[in-house]
Amino acid sequence: MQTNDTTTTTTTTTTPVATGRYGELLALVTSMQGDFEKFFGQGNKAAGTRVRAAMQELKAFAQTVRTEVQTLKNAGSTTPSA
Repeated sequence: MQTNDTTTTTTTTTTPVATGRYGELLALVTSMQGDFEKFFGQGNKAAGTRVRAAMQELKAFAQTVRTEVQTLKNAGSTTPSA
């Protein structure tokens, strides 16, 4: 009878901290996780209201980013000035 004496080693790679608009997007989406789980997993109606509010905030953020990208693209620069 054979035994499996192989050990598995996992390495963790770290990525640089997201900055700028992408970091803001990640923070916004991450902040919604608890309410999504409460609403969709547990049926908590108050969490559903918070999900809807957070999605509206995400929509406004997306529009702001779209406008900023368009402005930078038209100016011929990819680096925001402020």
